[in-house]
Amino acid sequence: MKTLSFPHDFLWGTATSAHQVEGGNHNNDWWAWEQTPGHIKDGSCSDPACDWWNRAEEDFDRARQMGQNAHRLSVEWSRIEPREGHWSGEAIARYRQMLTALRERGIEPMVTLHHFTNPLWLVEKGGWETEEAIPPFVRYVERVVQELGDLVSLWCTINEPTVVPFMGYSIGDFPPGKRDTRLAFKVLGHLLKAHAAAYHAIHRLQPQAQVGVAHNMRAMDPANPRSPLDRWAASFRDRMGNRLVEWALTEGMLRFFPLGRTERVPELAGSFDYWGLNYYNRDRVAFDISRPGQFFCRALPAEHPQPVPWWWGEIHPQSLYRFLKELARYGKPIYITENGALDNTDEYRPRYILTHLAAVHRAIAEGVPVKGYFHWSLVDNFEWADGYSARFGLIHVDFETQKRTIKRSGELYREICLAGAITEDMVERYAPEARDEIFQGL
Repeated sequence: MKTLSFPHDFLWGTATSAHQVEGGNHNNDWWAWEQTPGHIKDGSCSDPACDWWNRAEEDFDRARQMGQNAHRLSVEWSRIEPREGHWSGEAIARYRQMLTALRERGIEPMVTLHHFTNPLWLVEKGGWETEEAIPPFVRYVERVVQELGDLVSLWCTINEPTVVPFMGYSIGDFPPGKRDTRLAFKVLGHLLKAHAAAYHAIHRLQPQAQVGVAHNMRAMDPANPRSPLDRWAASFRDRMGNRLVEWALTEGMLRFFPLGRTERVPELAGSFDYWGLNYYNRDRVAFDISRPGQFFCRALPAEHPQPVPWWWGEIHPQSLYRFLKELARYGKPIYITENGALDNTDEYRPRYILTHLAAVHRAIAEGVPVKGYFHWSLVDNFEWADGYSARFGLIHVDFETQKRTIKRSGELYREICLAGAITEDMVERYAPEARDEIFQGL
């Protein structure tokens, strides 16, 4: 029987973020954003979400029963420091309870310190539009590490540092809803400098900690490979979306050439102990001079029918393999900190999981040091501007009753986690049509 076996110490996990699951917090910029009609697709808001502030342990039990030995979650800055300089002992105690609960269940936590949301008091002072946001962020990070560091050895400073700038300051679909590409690059620079400062602060307090960033990399390929303009568009979009962060972390350079400047930030160089990769899909990109805010690019529908909305991107496991091979050159451990499918009916998610994990296995077999996989997400949650209309969870949540039901994809992931492998029998039962793709070369 054909089997894809993973290393015995591989971390099998899922990922969540505080604002998307906790509920009950009205003290950050996202809650304020949700109050304006039209900002959230289905008109919903993030309270109570999955009610994790009261019942996280119930879902930790489910994660353990599903064979998971790791979980990536975030702590919410606006809960821990609700007013500038005021620390909430209650919030810190609750996060200690959550992390202790994970440890008691044999689940290794990876803690994200900034996952999109900002305290209202920080926003009122200009937020990430100014470098003055960096010292308060570092102070918050230091406090969290002092309070929780005995329970955490894996830290993620910032989730997807390109998303807040471009969704919030270029496209305008996230708070603060501005459309100023120059300002977006400025914000990105401040976030990356904040990461560097936080990285070094964590290591001063906890020298053995493993610290990194969760960087979203979206594959970009030319819609027409023979078109010089499409090739340029794909390359330019790749540089803007993927490589700016890569160059910053590896070379200590902010290469914001659309602004006509390059800035050396020595403390950024090498400021990662592992590479955190968030990967979902790819775009086929065409040149479009009418879209300067999109870097003169237009994403086209996939060449073949897809089970997801075309605007979400093309499901393309081969690009995950490609990114893993590229990142191996840095010689650092790699964690896939997010990977998942927008699939409200859970029809396609089993195949998505199998084909993407097969791509991971192929990379590992070729020597790429992938140490863990965190599926997005453990539970359906509040999916930012899509509200509750977009479901990514392995566990279905009825948001009116808070009833949980493990999906078919969750049952599959449980089998994979418990076996530490993908077997021929799993493929036959969950996605027989993908057999050749999954076991290629065997």
